[in-house]
Amino acid sequence: MKQFFKMFFASLLAMIVTGIIIFGVFIGLIVSAVSSSMKTDKEPQVAKNSVLTIDLSKRLHEQSERNSLAVFADGDENSVGVYHAINALQEAKDDDNVKGILIKLNASANGWATMQQLRGAIQDFKTSGKFVYAYGENISQGAYYMATAADSIFLNPMGDMELKGFATILAFFKGTLDKLELEPEIFYAGKFKSATEPFRADKMSDANRAQIIEFQKDFWSEFLAAASQFTKHDTATLYQLAASGAIEFPQDALKNKLVSNLLYWDEVENRIKAKTGAKEKDKVKYMTLSEYAATLSEEKGDERIAVLMAEGNIIDGESDDDYQIASQDMIEEIRKLRNNDKVKAVVLRVNSGGGSALASEVILRELQLLKAKKPLVASMGDVAASGGYYILCQADSIFAMPNTVTGSIGVFTMMFNTEKMMRNKLGVTFDGVKNAPYADFPNGTRALTADEAAKVQRSVDNIYTIFKSRVAAGRKMDVALVDSFAQGRVWSGTDAFQIKLIDGLGNLDRAIASAAALAKLKDYNVVTYPEPVDKFETMLRRFKGTEANVAEQIAKKEFAKEYDWYKQLKQLQRMNGSVMALMPFAIETK
Repeated sequence: MKQFFKMFFASLLAMIVTGIIIFGVFIGLIVSAVSSSMKTDKEPQVAKNSVLTIDLSKRLHEQSERNSLAVFADGDENSVGVYHAINALQEAKDDDNVKGILIKLNASANGWATMQQLRGAIQDFKTSGKFVYAYGENISQGAYYMATAADSIFLNPMGDMELKGFATILAFFKGTLDKLELEPEIFYAGKFKSATEPFRADKMSDANRAQIIEFQKDFWSEFLAAASQFTKHDTATLYQLAASGAIEFPQDALKNKLVSNLLYWDEVENRIKAKTGAKEKDKVKYMTLSEYAATLSEEKGDERIAVLMAEGNIIDGESDDDYQIASQDMIEEIRKLRNNDKVKAVVLRVNSGGGSALASEVILRELQLLKAKKPLVASMGDVAASGGYYILCQADSIFAMPNTVTGSIGVFTMMFNTEKMMRNKLGVTFDGVKNAPYADFPNGTRALTADEAAKVQRSVDNIYTIFKSRVAAGRKMDVALVDSFAQGRVWSGTDAFQIKLIDGLGNLDRAIASAAALAKLKDYNVVTYPEPVDKFETMLRRFKGTEANVAEQIAKKEFAKEYDWYKQLKQLQRMNGSVMALMPFAIETK
């Protein structure tokens, strides 16, 4: 028996070592192949009579991405970001090799402000006289908004099209917490600060409902204006079509001039061939917007404007996930730009609903130091609210799109008392000794005392006062005026301009032009920071973590919608006991 175990463990060890060697060789081959692909000098070429394709289901993040693993799979080696996508369309406008654009009308994965910018760039492209077609089989309202920039919209004869108005649905967890006997202890400043409502109420407060109605109205007005531009109907007629549910079948969309024709894909492609001069048996030379953007180089002259991308939740320390604004990482990037003499001005591009109040303050401080040395202009993406507004509020100029969600100037903190849940569900009780009144504060195993609760509320009120003072200093306003439109209220870009939270309505290009004017630059290059994310490097970083990190990546891929809920719970765990400058959870207008 002793000999058996000796042989068994020797064999097991040999298998483990062999596995490690094989895995190492496999990773080595991947790294080698990736390195070879990255070192190649071969630039992608634009074929004559090319047609750019824009797939609305592809998410446009602020910064472009690289995917070194595309050499092993059928995928895009590059995924274009918002700035580079707009720039690519501007270049394609004057590129003789590009004959037109095809918009694939899949359900849009992008926010309204991103779509607004992309739609504007497509409209500008059309001034070249080149064609823009849009085709879909199931056209959502977001996709239709984008489609209205096209010359012609084609719907599959058996397809579907939405025109029904907008709805914003929020989830509330108070009932779940009650069943679990998990007691949230919530403290907030600002009557509109609704981020905690899902945990303390079972429906929207009147204040929250009012603010959602207001910015939803602005979004709907923008949608109707775009549809009116394409159909030539007035907005009242379009609203009536939506309110009456008149668009049930493709024929209804055609009859009401919402689409140009009902065609199958092969019929649409025949029209594209006619536009490009291709013969019936020829293949159309399609090129994705990401592929086209990869053919364009980013010039780096001696006078530069840097666009610093800040996307995702604001957290303390270093990033532990994709698309986060981690204070330590941001500080390093800001310092690089501040000390780079070739960078004459900086545009801070923010797409964030906020997060840690402390991290927001730390980032703002570093931006103040940069602003003392060179111009700083801010540009808002889909959302720049709460902590997202905090970090940019002292820029020299601030610009947003009409459909940007901003404001939410307010803070909150939330703790959970697990005493009843642990005792009644698991039979666990707690006891202890302490030698000072606050020695065990904060404590999730008992309810807060009245004195402790007052202490937490004072902390929240103090940070709210600081937040308002930062805004007042940046916007050159009286604190009382800031308080009148703060209170945690969410505003659209249109409303934010009226109350002077921003300086003007415009896209990233307008912010760059403003930065150039402030720096007195006529000839300059635009460079983006940080460096584009490489998915291969991200994968290796994940392998350095625990099995939970690998499982998280699988869940993210396989259960995309459910993963959003998981991220909310993970964020809830992170915020427990921390003061947050964060806008309401999961506001999604469809």
